[in-house]
Amino acid sequence: MDLLTSSLLLFVVGLVAGTLNVIAGGGSLLTLPVLIFLGLPPTVANGTNRLAILVESMGAAWSFHRRKLISRDWLLITVPPALAGALLGTLLAVNIGELAFQRILAVFLVAAAAWAFWHPGGRLVSAGRDASGPKQRFAYAAAFFLIGIFGGFIQAGVGFLILAVTSMAGFNLIRGNALKVIVVLAFTPLALALFAFTGKVDWAMGSALAAGNFLGGLAGVHLQVIKGHTWVRGVVTVTIILFAIRLLFST
Repeated sequence: MDLLTSSLLLFVVGLVAGTLNVIAGGGSLLTLPVLIFLGLPPTVANGTNRLAILVESMGAAWSFHRRKLISRDWLLITVPPALAGALLGTLLAVNIGELAFQRILAVFLVAAAAWAFWHPGGRLVSAGRDASGPKQRFAYAAAFFLIGIFGGFIQAGVGFLILAVTSMAGFNLIRGNALKVIVVLAFTPLALALFAFTGKVDWAMGSALAAGNFLGGLAGVHLQVIKGHTWVRGVVTVTIILFAIRLLFST
């Protein structure tokens, strides 16, 4: 496949993935196989994908911020532990062999899809329950530390995990997605830098993918704001089911 064709393919895939990532998650379950299909080793595909995630998250974070949908009180609870976890997860990813990573990737993606099927009950509020108690703060910080490890190591499917925790915390899906974007934006530069330092980023493919992801991220924010929580919940449910089926029958 020539450079122009592969770039157009990556742009279109990025557009779809970016929209899915911001609304529900799982866009990397599309982009990683495409990058590998185009000839990148799995660990290089993993690193290259981070460039697209970074650009997408920047655009989506700005769009959510402009609409005043980001819960700033939760940033101190979620961002520092996610950063610490992402450092550990990325160091594991850049030092693992290709075959071992491919096998772990398959297992982790199936596990992420299975976890995402669980939807905590209870009434969802706009901006999250009070997490001022030490036990609550520790529990959510621990959850985001583990999410950071997963995000640093693989990234694919991390959106489902974050939405599961934010739903448990009482966020509706729109504000949960806003917090998700900020957390991912916080740890992705660190992950990308480590992958780049070890030579595991294809900048040409990553740039084509990033262009699509950026526009898809903006579209995702716009769609969920005008459609509302019920529509987003439907998209999340369908996305999880489709990705779970795909993972179960492709691995």
